[in-house]
Amino acid sequence: MKKEVKCGKKPAYVYMLRCEGGSLYTGITTDPERRFAQHVSGGNAAARYTRSHSPLFMAAAFCLPDLKTAAKFEYAIKQLSKEKKEKLVESPDMITALLPHLAEYRPVPLKTELLPGHG
Repeated sequence: MKKEVKCGKKPAYVYMLRCEGGSLYTGITTDPERRFAQHVSGGNAAARYTRSHSPLFMAAAFCLPDLKTAAKFEYAIKQLSKEKKEKLVESPDMITALLPHLAEYRPVPLKTELLPGHG
């Protein structure tokens, strides 16, 4: 992933993985490529969920200024309905519309073609 997005000195990312069976997994990281590889490997570094629901690709990712802010977004996304999560994957620019109470943090959606598992 190219580091063209500038969103803080120590940026963090909230990402959504499309897994086998069509489910979505949401997590946070400071390095999306590394974290995706860990999920795909299925080893101890993978999340318990992705060990049993193999990730296919990173469906969406958002750059945030720090881990604390990313944790707020991760929690908020996990509270969304499946329908709203799907809308977010289809249109990542809708993040502030779907989570208006967090709009002040200005999340930056990453371009789909730059996400791990695409291309």
